[in-house]
Amino acid sequence: MWWNFIGRSHDDIVQAREDWMNGTRFGEVHGYDGAPLPAPELPNVPLKPRRRPR
Repeated sequence: MWWNFIGRSHDDIVQAREDWMNGTRFGEVHGYDGAPLPAPELPNVPLKPRRRPR
């Protein structure tokens, strides 16, 4: 998970961040009187999925 973006891969997270920053795919928050918060930069390394303990 990265900044409340959930995906199966690093590419899913990258796409979710781009969508958020472009104002697509995600709805607006009604009652919030300000600009959308910018998502933080992704780290310079690919995100790795967390493994569930078995």
